[in-house]
Amino acid sequence: MRAAKVILITGATSGFGRTASGMLSAAGHTVYGTGRSVQEGTRDDGVRMLRLDVTVPSSIEEAVGKIIAAEGRIDVLVNNAGAGIGGSLELATEEERCWQMETNFMGMTRVCSAVLPYMRRQRSGRIINISSIAGVVAVPYQGFYSASKFAIEGYSEALAVEVRRFGIRVCLVEPGDFRTGFTSSRKMSEATLADPDYSESFRRTMAGVEKDETRGCDPAKVGKVLCRLVSCRRPGFRTLTGSFLQTAFARASRILPGRLTQLLLTWFYSV
Repeated sequence: MRAAKVILITGATSGFGRTASGMLSAAGHTVYGTGRSVQEGTRDDGVRMLRLDVTVPSSIEEAVGKIIAAEGRIDVLVNNAGAGIGGSLELATEEERCWQMETNFMGMTRVCSAVLPYMRRQRSGRIINISSIAGVVAVPYQGFYSASKFAIEGYSEALAVEVRRFGIRVCLVEPGDFRTGFTSSRKMSEATLADPDYSESFRRTMAGVEKDETRGCDPAKVGKVLCRLVSCRRPGFRTLTGSFLQTAFARASRILPGRLTQLLLTWFYSV
């Protein structure tokens, strides 16, 4: 293994974040994990937990400041914190729209902006942003979730070019369906559930989505990807991970005609 790193990973209380933070700690890295309402201290797996809410700028500055005070540097940032809402795009409330983008996209940009000054001073660093296959192919009834992930993709593409001359590398990880707490914590649009035009299709689609997620891959697969991206000298910019079918479709969607992609999504999600 290459030299141990100081790593900050957001959303480390469950799912990808909890699994990956433990794996990175076991690999010998100094890992700081965060959550909105965690008890600060060191977990049994060696991960040092801090309170951080990506929607509250002062919370981000405080957590980053604690790491810098203790370690003097941050070598790797893993932006993993996120959440999802299911529902019709048409019926989404202003509160739901803002909540989704604030949590998944704006929160991620805030953490990047808080950490980047230290990485620029070091003239080194690695930022790994957790996107989704839904950031490659938009998923029906999860349109604002997909939009937030597409936004992460665009932001990361631009950021990678801007900071490369400072020795900072940016990576995207695009997971498909995995067995995590994301399924049970997903918010559902009450307006869509009650709407006579959307309700039946929405319920049918989301039942299929949840079934695929509960049968999805082990989160340790994403943990292995992150361990590799942290330690390798020249990491790839994009890493798709998940089932063969999902990753193959995501790759093919880049070259398939748009109408064919839409027809396949309509069939697959039973819209």
